[in-house]
Amino acid sequence: MSKSISFFAVGICVGVLVASLVYALVGRAQSDGGDRSRVLKLAHGLDTKHPVHLGMVRMKERLDELSGGRLTVDIYPSGVLGSEVQCIQQLQSGELAMTKTSTAAMESFIPELGIFGVPYLFNNDTHFWKVLDGEIGKELLEVGEDSGLIGLCYYDAGSRNFYSVDKPIRRPADLKGMKIRVQNSRMAIAMIEALGGSPTPIAWGELYSALAQGVVDGAENNPPSFESSRHFEVCNYFTPDAHTRVPDLLMISASIWKSLSEEERRWLKQAADDSSIYQRQLWSVETQESLKRVVEAGVVIVECDPSEFQAACASIKEDLKGTALEPWLNRIQSAD
Repeated sequence: MSKSISFFAVGICVGVLVASLVYALVGRAQSDGGDRSRVLKLAHGLDTKHPVHLGMVRMKERLDELSGGRLTVDIYPSGVLGSEVQCIQQLQSGELAMTKTSTAAMESFIPELGIFGVPYLFNNDTHFWKVLDGEIGKELLEVGEDSGLIGLCYYDAGSRNFYSVDKPIRRPADLKGMKIRVQNSRMAIAMIEALGGSPTPIAWGELYSALAQGVVDGAENNPPSFESSRHFEVCNYFTPDAHTRVPDLLMISASIWKSLSEEERRWLKQAADDSSIYQRQLWSVETQESLKRVVEAGVVIVECDPSEFQAACASIKEDLKGTALEPWLNRIQSAD
């Protein structure tokens, strides 16, 4: 009896092993066939409710539709695969396929993108998108290829504006002696210095405590970021001076881009372009709702004359004469 049970048990084990081997061989054959899908990893530092993240989700959906599932994207939000700079570096090494980055963070990788940091470069939102959707914008997406980075599309990040803890900023003179957090961007630093303030680069994740503890007196960003970061809890004033319009970029590793077929590139570019249009619509709505919510929370919207700030920053454009950014400046200003 015991021998029968033993033979029965052995038979089961052999059967399981054979079934597992067959399953593995079939699975391998399928993965080597034409039905397999290619997965691109996309990482960024935004939360899942952010309009830019939702834009990338739309891109994934469109890519699945266009490719019939043969090319897809896995999205890793909230900085789980590293900081903005770390993700850019992973693109250069080919470890990561795509990331979302601000053009300000790209300055140290692609100097030409520093043009977006020039204060009061764009006359209005219409001028801004005319440039980005046109030949100039296309060239700027491709200018970093030698650095291992290629832009797929722009996402709207709105205009950047000042906000402060205790002192309202109505005119440039109000910034004198104030420590203002800026991105680690030469152009952003130059702007605050031109306005009379003290530029203080601080990591975004550390800014809330820096504002609360008085390390800095204020910062600058767009309304949705002002709200989602909860900086409105410690900052009482928001000044809509719209000093810069710095877009977000969807970047892809140049080495991974080159490894895609022509058809895969068309799918991905179409999906990215479609997501950009969708994200702009989300951004417009979110900007108005964010301003409404922070006002309801007690934030004072400070009236200002942007032309005063523009005049104070005029020297920055003058300083670009004779530099590599001057041709970009002239082309953008004449594009209106």
